[in-house]
Amino acid sequence: MKALGWKDIVLYEDDRIVVVNKPPHISSLDERTAHKSSLLQMARSAHPGIILCHRLDKETSGVLVMARDEETYRHVSMQFEHRKVQKYYHAVVEGIHKTENMTVDLPIGLARNGLMRIDFSDGKEAVTHFDALEHFRHFTLMECQPVTGRTHQIRVHLNCRGMHIAHDLEYGGTIPFLSRIKRHYRISEHQEEPPMIRRMALHARRIVLTYGEGLHLNIEAPYPEDIRVMLKVLNKYDV
Repeated sequence: MKALGWKDIVLYEDDRIVVVNKPPHISSLDERTAHKSSLLQMARSAHPGIILCHRLDKETSGVLVMARDEETYRHVSMQFEHRKVQKYYHAVVEGIHKTENMTVDLPIGLARNGLMRIDFSDGKEAVTHFDALEHFRHFTLMECQPVTGRTHQIRVHLNCRGMHIAHDLEYGGTIPFLSRIKRHYRISEHQEEPPMIRRMALHARRIVLTYGEGLHLNIEAPYPEDIRVMLKVLNKYDV
């Protein structure tokens, strides 16, 4: 994927907020390794003092909201805290799953290995709604709507139902190869087969919220190139 500049990722902006389509493989906030750029650094090169209202995992792409002033930040943060923000993610999940209107309501806590898990003793409330959007022979395109905002919530809730996002190696997913789905696939014995996608196939597709008196946001982030190409391949070879 080609490197994207700030203007390439802006979906909407006014004098109060900026909404971007976060590329994959870039952290929302600054990392400990100082030389690695973050989305926040990109944003502040264009708008000094801008504040992230929420964050996405490094591998996750999609819609992300930033506030240009403290008052807007506080207002949007309250929307998140009171669960008034509607968030919709799209995930390419391994296997065929008939999950129309499925809700997972299970608490999530920290596991000893540093990942998250279902935890009935010390976990925090977590609720996610799932809907299958498109079925392939080996994969399902799924819409995921987290009501709460726990770390790795979608991935944990899918995993506990025996479902795994493609290339999510931390929560049971495997690397998706074209040879799995394309009949008579050929590659030289001296070549290494590339995966259909080089990161977890999860994209923050749409967000709905208010951010001031009478100000309403309902915005969708187009798929990045890697997910768009993967879905094109699945529609060609996995139907």
